Amino acid sequence: MNATRSITAAAAGTFAIGGDLTVNRLAFGSMRITGPGIWGPPADKPAALATLRRAVELGVNLIDTADSYGPYVSEELIAEALYPYPAGLVIASKGGWERVGPGQWIHNASPKHLTEALEGSLKRLRLERIDVHQLHVPDPATAYEASIETLARLQEQGKIRHVGLSNVTREHIERARKIVPIVSVQNRYSFADRESDFIVDYCEANGIGFMPWAPMGQGRKAHEAIEKTARELKATPLQVALAWLLKRSKVILPIPGTSSPAHVEENIAAAGLKLPQAAYDELSALHHPPVSLRG
Repeated sequence: MNATRSITAAAAGTFAIGGDLTVNRLAFGSMRITGPGIWGPPADKPAALATLRRAVELGVNLIDTADSYGPYVSEELIAEALYPYPAGLVIASKGGWERVGPGQWIHNASPKHLTEALEGSLKRLRLERIDVHQLHVPDPATAYEASIETLARLQEQGKIRHVGLSNVTREHIERARKIVPIVSVQNRYSFADRESDFIVDYCEANGIGFMPWAPMGQGRKAHEAIEKTARELKATPLQVALAWLLKRSKVILPIPGTSSPAHVEENIAAAGLKLPQAAYDELSALHHPPVSLRG
């Protein structure tokens, strides 16, 4: 399948986050528009800005980011590329990590840090309210309920429209929902990394959006299988991986990332790829454990 310009993110169908934010299901993850190790500015800033603009031109109206990407760089680039934002564009950000160097991530979901992270995100994104703000990861040094209560308080203050979670278990989701409505979950998930299978099912049963990251899976067997399917369908392996996710559940909102306008066109073309049931079943049979938390 060629990455034709006629295919847009709308071909993936839509999902209403929180019941009131309708987005095209194929979204964009902005972690990769930063420098190596998710640290510092991108090597090619004009290309990063062009990638963001091209994604929106091709119908993407959900962009996922975080204050820790760069840190701060991803959010700053989103604002530089897209502000004033087009009507209907949903920006989802996250807080809960601190950064001290390339590839280094330190837990901090304390109420003080989460509040400062949210305020910083608002400033960098040039927003008065973030549509979806997610706890990036539970912090073992902070009471989980305290983290969620902080986001609930910021929502009450009008600074967050909806609250989401990332890198969580079903227990985390259920505990959070006792405090504040949860509209999205972002976990590592792919055709070959199925640890969150039951969480996807839980989200589908409860109308919660699921944003999978690392869509390609791990391991030689997984890549051999997806490359075989890609050849048969005249598609790229990532397009096949994204098509599998879109077929897996109506609540899945894939967030592939890139810093290349050409690659974003290829990724979005996956919205128009129809995965045959036999190919879907073959890929579904592959399963490897997750490697790390990030997203």
